[in-house]
Amino acid sequence: MAISKEKKEAIVADLTEKFSRSQVIILTDYRGLPVSEISRLRHQLREITTGYHVVKNRLVKLALEKAELPVPEDLLQGPTAIAFCYEDVSASAKAVMGFARESRILTIKGGILGDRVITAEQVSDLATLPPVDVLRAQMVAGIEAPIAGLLDVLSGPLRQLVHVFQARAQQLGGATS
Repeated sequence: MAISKEKKEAIVADLTEKFSRSQVIILTDYRGLPVSEISRLRHQLREITTGYHVVKNRLVKLALEKAELPVPEDLLQGPTAIAFCYEDVSASAKAVMGFARESRILTIKGGILGDRVITAEQVSDLATLPPVDVLRAQMVAGIEAPIAGLLDVLSGPLRQLVHVFQARAQQLGGATS
């Protein structure tokens, strides 16, 4: 079925906007996957603010060029569906990888992280990252620890001075009684 020029332009504009908002784009081959399974995957991904769309490769190429992202020609062969990861990259990659393992039909072709093309293995590596909240907590702890150490070092001499004054006060108090 032919798509009108206006419809193609609207699809390219929509894809361009999605590419621009995505932290990572995961390209998959869904060949042989029943529509009901694609719907189930979409539902799972929607819960973690990740979109999943079956797209025409030619329109993807145009949208990637328009978004000034690399065009992975080798990944855009055969049927393609794309996961648009807007927030938690790790959770999105984990969900897509888990579904691919479970279905044994869906395959990960690769993806785009920032402005570079990544392999299927690198998408798998993204799935092993801790969730965003854990990474933030680790970062805060990493920043907090040196500051606490510095405060401890800086307060050490002051603490010692207070102990000297307390000892002297006890000496003077003990001498007058």
